Amino acid sequence: MTELADLGVTGLAVMGANLARNAARKGLRVAVHNRSNERTEHLLAEHGHEGAFVGTRSVEEFVAALSKPRAIIIMVKAGQPTDDVIAELVPHLDEGDIIVDGGNALFSDTRRRERELAARNILFVGMGISGGEEGALEGPSMMPGGAKAAWERIAPMVTKMAVSVDGTPCCAHMGPDGAGHYVKMVHNGIEYADMQLIAEAYDLMRTVYGMKAKEIAEVFATWNTGDLDSYLIEITAIVLAKQDAATGSALVDMIRDEAEQKGTGRWTAQSALELGVPITAITEAVFARALSGRPAQRAAAAKALSHAPMAQRKAGPAEIAMIRDALYASKIVAYAQGFEQLEVASKQYGWDLDLGLIATIWRGGCIIRAAFLDRIKEGYASHADAPSLLLQPYFRDGVLKAEQAWRDVVILAVQSGVAVPAFASCLAYFDGLRRERGPANLLQGLRDYFGAHTYRRFDKEGTFHTRWPQDGSEVEV
Repeated sequence: MTELADLGVTGLAVMGANLARNAARKGLRVAVHNRSNERTEHLLAEHGHEGAFVGTRSVEEFVAALSKPRAIIIMVKAGQPTDDVIAELVPHLDEGDIIVDGGNALFSDTRRRERELAARNILFVGMGISGGEEGALEGPSMMPGGAKAAWERIAPMVTKMAVSVDGTPCCAHMGPDGAGHYVKMVHNGIEYADMQLIAEAYDLMRTVYGMKAKEIAEVFATWNTGDLDSYLIEITAIVLAKQDAATGSALVDMIRDEAEQKGTGRWTAQSALELGVPITAITEAVFARALSGRPAQRAAAAKALSHAPMAQRKAGPAEIAMIRDALYASKIVAYAQGFEQLEVASKQYGWDLDLGLIATIWRGGCIIRAAFLDRIKEGYASHADAPSLLLQPYFRDGVLKAEQAWRDVVILAVQSGVAVPAFASCLAYFDGLRRERGPANLLQGLRDYFGAHTYRRFDKEGTFHTRWPQDGSEVEV
């Protein structure tokens, strides 16, 4: 009789196949399944020597190959495909079995699925997985959410599969129901902002200073040794340095400037709007991708709204340092906004998210891994009462030090006609945040005028309305 498997993985596209290989390499016995048997056979033929695999050809055979209580990871497209796979599995499962959704699911879908499966006494885990194809194979950052009983069953396996930093696995229980997928969603939102900020820094060096891709690559490689040390800065240098074999020019110069998106950044922005959290950097990054996807409109506008060519400037060490400081300060704002969204969502949905723990598991494996996540982790440990990441001493001092360069970069971009929506929105957020009194008093006065929405006063308690078009008198309501 064939030995039963510790873990099952169904859905063997690149991410699913690599995750199964990861588990097998770490000493787990893995049952694998795919609707198309060709993928199962290919995995076993190419990588069967890497560990203990149990190949299966049907859902019934797949479920029967697993030790009880069964733990099955689904790696298929989010949305209806995930529901379809769950529907196929459920008739063959027993009470106490666990389904783990490792896709980029919308957290509200995860909450719904957990409720539906709980009615059948089947446990459901929504687990965010970050790190791309390489991370899935070598060790990703993993963000599982769901019932504690489910976490306790899968923890010995998934913590072994995750990458470790300083001996700590980049995997931990996030909280109940949709917490894991929500944390992954915000991770992806921060990723959108981070990438947009990098693109704007690149655009300034290319457009304002006329630097070639190879030169800019060298700048990013240098930046990767300091406070900006991160996976995205590292791969930016690699992408910019890549030469196109067909033309001999930089490959990046041959790639169309149309950025696609799969939806997680948009979901992050939509959730923030519902929660009332000002994540301006992430939202502007989403809109920037949307604008990039309108090449015909942009081409027509470039002709109809043309402006005089810019005088070429020379980029010296001071100019490069200025852009670097603006990038760093804006990056801090983007992370601060993302962590604030996590905090607000945690209260709204009763998740009790540990922000310091989230920073800890994002230090390795994931796309936004960066050196300063250690500082975020330390900040939440020593200044947990700070109302914003920006007000923790390390980041407060970093932003204030970079402030003038940040302003100079935004001014330069505006004068040069170069769009920097993420840089500018981060700076505007910073300025708005630190103003004890802003202009919203006028907004509230206008709202009261046309809609009798009322207002509150500084000098006395209560809620008031002025009878603007009538006799101008103020009444307490």
